[in-house]
Amino acid sequence: QSFLTLTRRELGAYFVSLTGYVIIAAAVFLMGFSFVILMMKLQEESTPMPVTEMFYITQFFWLILLLSTPVITMRLFALERYSGTYETLMTTPVSDLAVVLAKFSAAMVFYMVMWLPLLLCLGIVRHYSAEPGAFELGTVASTYLGILLLGALYISLGCCASAITRSQVTAAMISLVLGA
Repeated sequence: QSFLTLTRRELGAYFVSLTGYVIIAAAVFLMGFSFVILMMKLQEESTPMPVTEMFYITQFFWLILLLSTPVITMRLFALERYSGTYETLMTTPVSDLAVVLAKFSAAMVFYMVMWLPLLLCLGIVRHYSAEPGAFELGTVASTYLGILLLGALYISLGCCASAITRSQVTAAMISLVLGA
């Protein structure tokens, strides 16, 4: 019960603030730009590699991953410490594990929502490709599993960085350095 309440509180902070929408807009812009570049490359020459795998090796994927996760996680614990609500949160009848898992879970849910527009890009390619089996469910699922697991790694680094400092900017910089 307390876990869900804390997770809803954190998710609300992402979707109420302008920062959350800026992160999503920047990620969608980079995904779309990457998609256009991949499609232009595929017009010039065909490749036996799936488009989903090609997306992993572009610099845009890593740029999205490396820049979005520090911004997503920078406020998790640092803002609580800076505003003075950390002590109040830790003295409530909620376990430390529930607080950490709720903050991590909210960051992961926001991270996965940020990657949902990639499905639209894959759907466009599937719709206009000549081969109906171009994108199988297993390929798309494994792509999202890889994105989820890499995101979990970088978000955990960001949570750690946010927990050791009071400044959100410092937390973002530490997270960026740890992730690079």
